[in-house]
Amino acid sequence: MVDWSSYMTALGIVALISMVAWGYSVVKRDVSVVDILWSLMILASLSAYLVFTGINGARATLLLALVTLWALRLSIHIAIRNHGEGEDRRYQQIRSNNQPGFWWKSLYIVFGLQAFLAWIISLPAVAATASPAPLGWLDLAALLVWTAGMIFEVVGDWQLMRFQKEKRAENAVLDSGLWRYTRHPNYFGEALLWWGIYLFALAAGAWWAVVSPLLMTLLLVRVSGVALLEKDISDRRPAYRDYIERTSAFIPAPPKPRAAASVENGG
Repeated sequence: MVDWSSYMTALGIVALISMVAWGYSVVKRDVSVVDILWSLMILASLSAYLVFTGINGARATLLLALVTLWALRLSIHIAIRNHGEGEDRRYQQIRSNNQPGFWWKSLYIVFGLQAFLAWIISLPAVAATASPAPLGWLDLAALLVWTAGMIFEVVGDWQLMRFQKEKRAENAVLDSGLWRYTRHPNYFGEALLWWGIYLFALAAGAWWAVVSPLLMTLLLVRVSGVALLEKDISDRRPAYRDYIERTSAFIPAPPKPRAAASVENGG
């Protein structure tokens, strides 16, 4: 059973981390640091909980290892990607829409909000570690789902980074590899691995922790992921419109032939 007192204490620790990062962002005039911090706040929530409750059994040990691997890999990847790039376009828009006083507003509309969401997202990992029950077949299924998600995220990120480093035409679109089957394989992978984490929680009897993967999927598809990233990309990169017509937005699927895609969209 989840120790709710320890879980609430974890929220305080995550909030403290986000406040320190906010102070740094004010000095740097760049809130993009929150992206580097995102996965680490989820890890901090789980780690803080385990500090207070102890690591109870093989499932807790496995969950801590999986979340640590995911969080460190993603944070390092984003740090390398963002190095020397300045503030992300998305945050520039948020900054311009919240003047005057964005420097202090960002404490709650960027850092506070993401700290709270990270705490909620950590719930199935916390719930899974709270049960001393032995590992079973559902845990194996959870590990397989998590592994598939991690592969999608890592390979998708690697293919995109390689594409961006190569000299290509300004309007070139990545439509090979995993990106041939989904416009956002890295986002799909992240959602999938958190459904894997939820299966660990389900194996521990915490079915109600489904709020976490549902929230993560919603954020990636409708809020901060696909929807926000593609909001103006078609205007900036016309070739991307054809890619949208041919390729699934999120869940991998065979691409439509160019002619079929054009007919369906009135071309």
